[in-house]
Amino acid sequence: MKGYIQVYTGNGKGKTTAALGLALRAAGAGLKVFFVQFMKGIRSSEAIALEKLSSHITIRQYGSGSFINYTPNEQDIRAAQQGLKEVREAMLSGRYQVIILDEANVAGRYNLFSVEDLLGLIRIKPDDVELVITGRDADHRIIEAADLVTEMKEVKHYYMDGVAARDGIEK
Repeated sequence: MKGYIQVYTGNGKGKTTAALGLALRAAGAGLKVFFVQFMKGIRSSEAIALEKLSSHITIRQYGSGSFINYTPNEQDIRAAQQGLKEVREAMLSGRYQVIILDEANVAGRYNLFSVEDLLGLIRIKPDDVELVITGRDADHRIIEAADLVTEMKEVKHYYMDGVAARDGIEK
Protein backbone atom coordinates (compact mmCIF):
# COMPACT_ATOMS: atom_id res chain seq x y z
CA MET A 1 0.00 0.00 0.00
CA LYS A 2 1.33 3.45 -0.90
CA GLY A 3 1.39 5.85 2.01
CA TYR A 4 0.50 9.50 1.64
CA ILE A 5 0.99 12.65 3.69
CA GLN A 6 -2.15 14.10 5.23
CA VAL A 7 -2.52 17.43 7.05
CA TYR A 8 -5.51 18.42 9.20
CA THR A 9 -5.33 22.12 10.04
CA GLY A 10 -7.53 25.19 10.59
CA ASN A 11 -9.11 26.95 13.54
CA GLY A 12 -12.13 24.63 13.79
CA LYS A 13 -12.78 21.66 16.04
CA GLY A 14 -12.05 18.20 14.69
CA LYS A 15 -8.39 17.89 13.69
CA THR A 16 -7.43 15.42 16.40
CA THR A 17 -10.81 13.71 16.06
CA ALA A 18 -10.19 13.14 12.34
CA ALA A 19 -6.77 11.67 13.13
CA LEU A 20 -8.31 9.44 15.80
CA GLY A 21 -10.88 8.23 13.28
CA LEU A 22 -8.13 7.35 10.84
CA ALA A 23 -6.21 5.52 13.60
CA LEU A 24 -9.33 3.54 14.51
CA ARG A 25 -10.00 2.67 10.86
CA ALA A 26 -6.37 1.62 10.34
CA ALA A 27 -6.41 -0.57 13.48
CA GLY A 28 -9.64 -2.18 12.29
CA ALA A 29 -7.87 -3.07 9.04
CA GLY A 30 -4.99 -4.65 10.97
CA LEU A 31 -2.50 -1.82 10.42
CA LYS A 32 -0.11 -0.71 13.16
CA VAL A 33 -0.39 2.94 14.23
CA PHE A 34 2.09 5.15 16.09
CA PHE A 35 0.04 8.06 17.48
CA VAL A 36 2.11 10.86 19.00
CA GLN A 37 0.60 13.83 20.79
CA PHE A 38 2.80 16.88 21.13
CA MET A 39 2.07 19.43 23.86
CA LYS A 40 -0.38 17.07 25.53
CA GLY A 41 0.56 15.43 28.77
CA ILE A 42 -2.75 14.76 30.48
CA ARG A 43 -4.58 11.47 30.28
CA SER A 44 -7.50 12.47 28.10
CA SER A 45 -10.40 10.20 27.21
CA GLU A 46 -8.91 9.77 23.72
CA ALA A 47 -5.57 8.59 25.14
CA ILE A 48 -7.33 6.14 27.46
CA ALA A 49 -9.36 4.75 24.53
CA LEU A 50 -6.27 4.34 22.35
CA GLU A 51 -4.46 2.52 25.16
CA LYS A 52 -7.26 -0.07 25.05
CA LEU A 53 -6.32 -0.75 21.42
CA SER A 54 -2.65 -1.21 22.24
CA SER A 55 -2.33 -4.34 20.11
CA HIS A 56 -2.59 -2.07 17.05
CA ILE A 57 -2.10 1.50 18.30
CA THR A 58 0.84 2.84 20.26
CA ILE A 59 0.21 6.24 21.82
CA ARG A 60 2.86 8.53 23.27
CA GLN A 61 2.51 12.02 24.72
CA TYR A 62 5.31 14.56 24.73
CA GLY A 63 4.55 17.65 26.73
CA SER A 64 3.06 19.09 29.85
CA GLY A 65 0.22 20.72 27.94
CA SER A 66 0.47 23.75 30.18
CA PHE A 67 2.06 26.43 28.01
CA ILE A 68 -0.62 27.11 25.41
CA ASN A 69 -0.85 30.78 26.42
CA TYR A 70 2.80 31.44 27.26
CA THR A 71 6.32 30.62 26.19
CA PRO A 72 7.41 26.97 26.45
CA ASN A 73 10.21 26.12 28.86
CA GLU A 74 13.23 23.86 28.30
CA GLN A 75 11.32 20.82 29.57
CA ASP A 76 8.59 21.38 26.96
CA ILE A 77 11.20 21.74 24.21
CA ARG A 78 13.12 18.63 25.31
CA ALA A 79 9.92 16.58 25.45
CA ALA A 80 8.87 17.60 21.93
CA GLN A 81 12.31 16.97 20.49
CA GLN A 82 12.43 13.55 22.16
CA GLY A 83 9.02 12.84 20.63
CA LEU A 84 10.23 13.82 17.19
CA LYS A 85 13.26 11.54 17.60
CA GLU A 86 11.00 8.62 18.56
CA VAL A 87 8.69 9.37 15.63
CA ARG A 88 11.64 9.15 13.27
CA GLU A 89 12.73 5.82 14.78
CA ALA A 90 9.19 4.42 14.66
CA MET A 91 8.64 5.59 11.09
CA LEU A 92 11.85 3.96 9.88
CA SER A 93 11.43 0.77 11.96
CA GLY A 94 9.06 -0.94 9.54
CA ARG A 95 6.73 -1.77 12.44
CA TYR A 96 4.10 0.91 11.70
CA GLN A 97 2.06 1.65 8.63
CA VAL A 98 0.48 4.85 10.00
CA ILE A 99 2.28 7.61 11.91
CA ILE A 100 0.19 10.41 13.40
CA LEU A 101 1.78 13.60 14.73
CA ASP A 102 -1.03 15.28 16.66
CA GLU A 103 -0.51 19.03 17.24
CA ALA A 104 2.83 18.97 15.41
CA ASN A 105 1.91 22.12 13.46
CA VAL A 106 1.35 23.99 16.72
CA ALA A 107 4.53 22.57 18.25
CA GLY A 108 6.41 23.93 15.25
CA ARG A 109 4.72 27.31 15.63
CA TYR A 110 5.86 27.49 19.27
CA ASN A 111 9.40 26.48 18.23
CA LEU A 112 9.43 23.22 20.17
CA PHE A 113 11.06 21.98 16.99
CA SER A 114 11.40 23.58 13.59
CA VAL A 115 9.22 23.30 10.54
CA GLU A 116 12.39 22.10 8.84
CA ASP A 117 12.44 19.18 11.32
CA LEU A 118 8.92 18.21 10.17
CA LEU A 119 9.92 18.60 6.53
CA GLY A 120 12.89 16.35 7.23
CA LEU A 121 10.51 13.62 8.44
CA ILE A 122 8.42 14.06 5.32
CA ARG A 123 11.51 13.70 3.12
CA ILE A 124 12.57 10.39 4.71
CA LYS A 125 9.06 8.90 4.98
CA PRO A 126 9.07 5.37 3.58
CA ASP A 127 6.72 4.91 0.62
CA ASP A 128 4.52 2.45 2.52
CA VAL A 129 3.91 4.70 5.56
CA GLU A 130 0.94 7.05 5.90
CA LEU A 131 2.00 10.24 7.71
CA VAL A 132 -0.63 12.46 9.33
CA ILE A 133 0.17 15.89 10.79
CA THR A 134 -2.45 17.83 12.73
CA GLY A 135 -2.74 21.24 14.34
CA ARG A 136 -3.81 24.73 13.43
CA ASP A 137 -1.57 27.12 11.53
CA ALA A 138 0.13 24.57 9.27
CA ASP A 139 3.16 26.17 7.64
CA HIS A 140 2.76 26.69 3.88
CA ARG A 141 5.75 24.40 3.27
CA ILE A 142 4.02 21.54 5.12
CA ILE A 143 0.85 22.17 3.10
CA GLU A 144 2.84 22.12 -0.15
CA ALA A 145 4.57 18.85 0.81
CA ALA A 146 1.27 17.12 1.72
CA ASP A 147 -0.84 15.00 -0.58
CA LEU A 148 -4.09 15.74 1.25
CA VAL A 149 -4.89 18.87 3.27
CA THR A 150 -8.13 19.39 5.15
CA GLU A 151 -8.87 22.71 6.81
CA MET A 152 -11.37 22.68 9.66
CA LYS A 153 -13.14 26.03 9.82
CA GLU A 154 -14.87 27.27 12.93
CA VAL A 155 -18.29 28.64 12.11
CA LYS A 156 -19.76 28.55 15.61
CA HIS A 157 -18.56 27.02 18.88
CA TYR A 158 -20.23 26.94 22.30
CA TYR A 159 -16.83 27.55 23.89
CA MET A 160 -17.37 31.22 22.99
CA ASP A 161 -20.45 31.14 25.24
CA GLY A 162 -18.36 29.92 28.18
CA VAL A 163 -18.89 26.17 27.86
CA ALA A 164 -15.79 24.40 29.20
CA ALA A 165 -14.33 21.29 27.57
CA ARG A 166 -16.43 18.28 28.59
CA ASP A 167 -15.18 14.78 29.41
CA GLY A 168 -15.78 12.40 26.54
CA ILE A 169 -16.74 15.18 24.12
CA GLU A 170 -13.83 17.66 23.91
CA LYS A 171 -11.40 15.97 26.28
